[in-house]
Amino acid sequence: MVTQGRSRTQSPPPSTRGRSGPAPGGEDGPFSRARWKSPVRGPWLTSVFGLVLLIGIPIEFLTGLLSYAAYRPRLGNDPNPDHGLFGFYLFDWVTSPSWLYRVTEGVHVMLGLALVPVVLAKLWSVIPKLFVWPPWRSVASLLERLSLVLVVGGVIFEMTTGVLNIEYTNPISFYTGHFYGAWAFMAGLAIHICVKFGEMVRALRSRRFRTELRTGLADTVPEAVDDDLVAIEPAAPTISRRGVLALVAGTSLTVVALTAGEAVGGVARRLALFGTHYRSPGVGANRFPVNKTAARAGITAAQTGPAWRLELAGAQRVSLSREQLLAMPLTTAYLPIACTEGWSTAQHWTGVPLADLARLAGVSSAGASLLTSLDTGSVVLSAAQVAAPQSLLALKVNGADLSMDHGYPARVILPSAPGSHNLKWMSRITFGDRG
Repeated sequence: MVTQGRSRTQSPPPSTRGRSGPAPGGEDGPFSRARWKSPVRGPWLTSVFGLVLLIGIPIEFLTGLLSYAAYRPRLGNDPNPDHGLFGFYLFDWVTSPSWLYRVTEGVHVMLGLALVPVVLAKLWSVIPKLFVWPPWRSVASLLERLSLVLVVGGVIFEMTTGVLNIEYTNPISFYTGHFYGAWAFMAGLAIHICVKFGEMVRALRSRRFRTELRTGLADTVPEAVDDDLVAIEPAAPTISRRGVLALVAGTSLTVVALTAGEAVGGVARRLALFGTHYRSPGVGANRFPVNKTAARAGITAAQTGPAWRLELAGAQRVSLSREQLLAMPLTTAYLPIACTEGWSTAQHWTGVPLADLARLAGVSSAGASLLTSLDTGSVVLSAAQVAAPQSLLALKVNGADLSMDHGYPARVILPSAPGSHNLKWMSRITFGDRG
């Protein structure tokens, strides 16, 4: 709770403040503090942005770690097989509730986008301090400077690769770069927090938040503190601190409003201007987003025609046509597909439970099982995933046959799993035996 405040009628600090000395380039050089004249910059405004990031970034990091765990790397589905000690926290991801991965990944992507304006505002607010000379005056300030390399570089890298991944235009290996970049960024952030936390708390207590929200442009003056962030020769204000906060908050809310439809689905998807630009080519019951079309995957009608068979391997081998699968007891489940790009969709899927197929292959208690598709994609499922009642070999969606783009003649649909694990155009399942 903020307990102290300053009057909004304070006079600006004298221009003789700022004993740090001129930056390279002289008093009027390109790096001189005198060139930064905004009267709203100061430790309080910077600390407000810092507090928002201090809350948001750990949530972003945690949901990222959960997303990685959902891939079940210990089973071999590891986009970062050389993770080493960075995988110390990995655990067996759950299959219930079925929407869990959709929520964690949706929060991760939407929160990441919402924090972009806050990060940009925070960087703007500390620009004068980046050019202070000498660059450090104590061991603490040296640690702060070193941490900034990881913090500033890391946050720019993480947000850039995240946005590029949403747009399917990443020039690097997203999973590897984003994973190790996050750990490097968090290491720098931890150091930065240790050095700056006390200063942030003092700055937040120096002014009442409610008072700032009531302070208009006419009463906006520089903070009366001796700090490198405060302008030496402030210009007349063109925006109040209240205005800056409203601009940043409004931008973040707008980004969320124009992105959330990708995760929520339904009518809201039409408003997702900042979401992925991939839309479904399907019609009717199959009209929902598709990540990879059959044509892009190289799937042909000949591969999925009457000669198609699903091969089951366990204690015995079984070959099943689509007609034979349709003749088996079918289950319908309402399940989402959620992708790392931030989009998701939930549909009614009808098919044969994987546990029933395991028993048909002579495996009464399936262990880790290997799924393979016609496009050579593969994924290993855990025993819990195979046994989950909602884990299906789907043959229909929303009461109609799957379209080619959605995995005809059969695809796998799993509860609480990354979208890439819901393999389309299935060809073979090899069931492990726990017994």
